[in-house]
Amino acid sequence: MQNEFLEHRLGMNRRRFLSSLGMGIGGAALGSLLIPDLFGNSEEEMLMTGLPHFAPKAKRIIYLFQNGAPSQLDLFDYKPTLQQMHGQDLPASVRMGQRLTGMTAGQEKFPLAGSMFQFNQYGQARAWISELMPHTAKVVDDLCIVRSMFTEAINHDPALTFFQTGAQVGNRPSMGSWLSYGLGSENKNLPAFCVLLSKGKGNGQGVYSKLWSNGFLDSYHQGVQFSSGDNPVLYLNNPEGMDKADRRKMLDKLAALNDESYKEFGDPEITAKVQQYEMAYRMQTSVPEITDLSKEPEDIIKLYGPDCLTPGTYAANCLLARKLSENGVRFVQLYHQGWDGHDNLPTQIKGQCQDTDQASAALITDLKQRGLLDETLVIWGGEFGRTNYCQGPLTKDNYGRDHHPRCFSIWMAGGGVKPGVYGETDEFGYNIIKDPVHVHDFHATVLHLMGLDHEKLNFKYLGRRFRLTDVAGNVVKGLIA
Repeated sequence: MQNEFLEHRLGMNRRRFLSSLGMGIGGAALGSLLIPDLFGNSEEEMLMTGLPHFAPKAKRIIYLFQNGAPSQLDLFDYKPTLQQMHGQDLPASVRMGQRLTGMTAGQEKFPLAGSMFQFNQYGQARAWISELMPHTAKVVDDLCIVRSMFTEAINHDPALTFFQTGAQVGNRPSMGSWLSYGLGSENKNLPAFCVLLSKGKGNGQGVYSKLWSNGFLDSYHQGVQFSSGDNPVLYLNNPEGMDKADRRKMLDKLAALNDESYKEFGDPEITAKVQQYEMAYRMQTSVPEITDLSKEPEDIIKLYGPDCLTPGTYAANCLLARKLSENGVRFVQLYHQGWDGHDNLPTQIKGQCQDTDQASAALITDLKQRGLLDETLVIWGGEFGRTNYCQGPLTKDNYGRDHHPRCFSIWMAGGGVKPGVYGETDEFGYNIIKDPVHVHDFHATVLHLMGLDHEKLNFKYLGRRFRLTDVAGNVVKGLIA
C-alpha cells in the first residue's frame, strides 16, 4: 500500500522510474535516495516502515500483568513437600544464605508454609492448577506455563520496572513502546500501545506512567492510558463550542506552525507531537465505538462474567483488550493491582482469583473462537514470586509470603508459544532445577514471536545503542511451537 501511494503521488511506478534513469549504478543509487521505500532493505528502513526482521508468529500482544506478585505456590507450582513439612524451618542448605527483603531479614526462623488450597492435574500436560483457578484449568491446553522465571530485583518498584522496560531504573522505553517503534500500528485510527488499569480486593502496589513511557524514543510511541470514566481517553473530546470542523481547522493551522518550527530547529519531537494531535483527532471517532461494551452479545457477557459491564474492572478491561487487539492495537497492557500477599494471603488471593480467573480464561476462549488466538500472544504474570516460608506468624489457616525473585510462574497462550509446562523448581519451590528463564530471555522470546531480533531492535541514545534486553537475553526455543 505504501508503494502504491508513492507511485500515485509521484506519477510513476518502479518500472517507469528505472526506465527513465537507466539501469546503471548511478540511476539505482539516485532512485534509492529519492524513493527509499522502493529499494531500501536495511534493518533501520525495515523498522521505519513497520516490517519485522523475519516472519512473525504473533501480530499483537495482550499482557495481563498481575501487579504485586501472585503466589506461584498457591496457584501453579504444587509442592506437597511444603504440606508435609508445614511449620518446620526451611533448611539452610536450601536457602544458602540468599538475599532477603527488609521485611523478613530479622526473622530467626523461616517456617515452611504449605498451601491450604487443593491442586489437581488438568489437560494433556497434566499441569497442576489450584482450586482457586477453575476457569483457567479449563483452558490449560492452550497455556504454556513457565514455572522457572527468575529476576534479580527483590522489591516491587525495580522488579515491576524491570519487567516492563528491561531495566530496574526509569527513563527507558517500555515493551509496548519498543513494539510501537519497531512495528507501528495496524490501525491508523488507534495507537499501537494502549494501557488499562484495574484494582482488586487485595493489598495493592502502585503503578505509574513510567511503566508505559516512551523513554528516549519519540513520544508518539508512549502508551495511551484508557480510564473507566465517561471519557476513556482524557482530553480527547472537543471543548465546548468547538465542533469537528473547527478542530480540523485548528489542527491544520497548528501543523503549519509546527512545520515552520521544525524547519528552524529540526527537533523530531515537533513532528511526533503533530502525529499525536492527528491520532487524537482520528480517535474521536474510533474510541467511543470500541469502548462501548453494552452492544456485546449475551453469550460474551456470560463468558467474561457480569463484572465486564462495569467499566474499570478486570473483566471489563479483558473484554476491552480483546476489542482493541481485534481492531489492530499492537500491544495492550493491562495492570491489575492487589496481589501483594505479605499477610492474610489465603483470603486476599481468593478474592484476587475471583476477580481475575474467569475473565482471563474468557479472553483465551474469546480469541480462540474468533480465530485470533494463533496471532495474538497473551501473557499472564507478575514481577516476581512468593516465598515458601511464612512472613510473620504461621497458623494452619493463615500465612503470608514475602518477595521471592529466584523462581516464580507465569503463563502465555497463543501467538506461537508451545502449550504445556516449561521449567521446574525443587521440592521446596525455592530454587530452579531445570530450564531457567530470565527476564531478558523472556523479552527476547516475546520479541522473537513478533518477528523481531532483540539484538537488532535498538536505538542510539547518548552515544550508545540501547535495546529492551540491554546486553543480555536469549530466545528460549523450548517455549516456541
